[in-house]
Amino acid sequence: MNYTLIMYETTEDFAKRTDPIHKEAYTASWAHYVTALRESGIVVSSAGLQSPETGTMLSRNGGELLVQDGPITETKEQIGGLIIIDVPDMDHALEWAARCPGSSVEVRPNLNPITK
Repeated sequence: MNYTLIMYETTEDFAKRTDPIHKEAYTASWAHYVTALRESGIVVSSAGLQSPETGTMLSRNGGELLVQDGPITETKEQIGGLIIIDVPDMDHALEWAARCPGSSVEVRPNLNPITK
């Protein structure tokens, strides 16, 4: 069964990605986790996302299409990336989510599993 791990990051986490002082430590914290996922053979797809300021939201209001440049919402955390994994059940997905170095991870079962 496919599950999507949605990684949330704080504004400070996003800043660490490019800050010369913190970038190396930030990258290293993810390297071990991503390597373990890939070596396990469970990764279907993955993507890190650029900072919220780079996003654009399309929405409809009464048939009118509205375009808003990011950041879209003012929250403590934004989506920083996602990984789709193929594991037997939610317990296994949660085990992998618990190993994530990010601030928080949401785990959702996929509606239509993707086959490898």
